[in-house]
Amino acid sequence: MTKRFRGTYTVMITPTDAEGRLDLKALAAFTEWQIAQGIHGLIPLGSTGEFLSLAEEERVAVAETVIRVAAGRVPVLVGTGAEDTREALRLSRQAEALGADGVMIIPPFYATPTADELVHHYRTIGEAIGLPIMVYNNPATANVDLRPDLVARIAEIDNCRYIKESTLEVTRVRDILRLCGDRMTVFGGILGFESFVEGAEGWVAVASNVAPGPLARLFTLVADEEKLREARALSLHWLPLIEAVGGQAYVAGTKALLTHMGFPAGPPRPPRLPLPPAADAAMRDLVARFGLRFDG
Repeated sequence: MTKRFRGTYTVMITPTDAEGRLDLKALAAFTEWQIAQGIHGLIPLGSTGEFLSLAEEERVAVAETVIRVAAGRVPVLVGTGAEDTREALRLSRQAEALGADGVMIIPPFYATPTADELVHHYRTIGEAIGLPIMVYNNPATANVDLRPDLVARIAEIDNCRYIKESTLEVTRVRDILRLCGDRMTVFGGILGFESFVEGAEGWVAVASNVAPGPLARLFTLVADEEKLREARALSLHWLPLIEAVGGQAYVAGTKALLTHMGFPAGPPRPPRLPLPPAADAAMRDLVARFGLRFDG
């Protein structure tokens, strides 16, 4: 039976060793820790996972490791975005064969496709796989904007049931739900608490790489317990951490935080560079301030 996706999902970093080689042992430990901390779902091979900096065999190994370790305890959605529709389809079929619960697909990020081309892209993939698709709207990286009226067209494709809405326009959550009804479930991509209040059923979060338990709790407080005042206070408490891994620091910053927590995250791959000393020290201070520790 197809799982229903809801809650806080971590868009996972990809651990490497000091020389930048893929560290699958660390990835397995990180996956286990995320689940033990109470995260609701996992998404390997997203932007935070540096998917464009991984070789084919590395991508397969990352997806296989997370799916195997998760072992059905939480849903695993694999990022399968590509510039070529045929390649995105191949990667999505591959994820399905590996046992993924769903795929997350960013639009082609160089061609700046038209609305008709985007609908064709998602329909081609959706009609060829049996997995639910999480459409990924991130205009800052994809160079196209899936506005609510276009999302409504994509929602007519049977497998396109979820969207990660990564803009700061939280009213888009409201508008997507208004236009699509129950044909599209919205996940916030940047704003968690604010998206939940507008009706989002989930959050694809970067900061939950380092604080999975509290950020999973944030969803539960709003969506299941309707404790908005308590949820807002929790959101404000963790806001400095959420902001610290926003913008250009989302990979290097997250890996720095995890390293200071005692997890061997490794450096980002070029062209990304490790944080400069002052920024790294600020991350170390955040870890101390919030009492963060990797105990996997």
